[in-house]
Amino acid sequence: METVTVSPKFQVVIPRAIRDSLDLRPGQKVQVIRYGDRIELIPLRPIQETRGFLRGIDTTVERGMDRVRMSLWWAGASRP
Repeated sequence: METVTVSPKFQVVIPRAIRDSLDLRPGQKVQVIRYGDRIELIPLRPIQETRGFLRGIDTTVERGMDRVRMSLWWAGASRP
């Protein structure tokens, strides 16, 4: 874990090892989220880079009965 300093203009420098491992580039956008008492920076990626990232995902996960009933309701098969 590395420590950075907040500048008088509230800027921080992301350490090089982290920039390199996340392939961050100058000018790239990041989403800033307050999560409890910490700040998370999430790199935004072009939609083209996400193509195929769910390939091979297991879609056989069982749903709870409340979810099954709602999906049937939305499909118009029956009312809950």
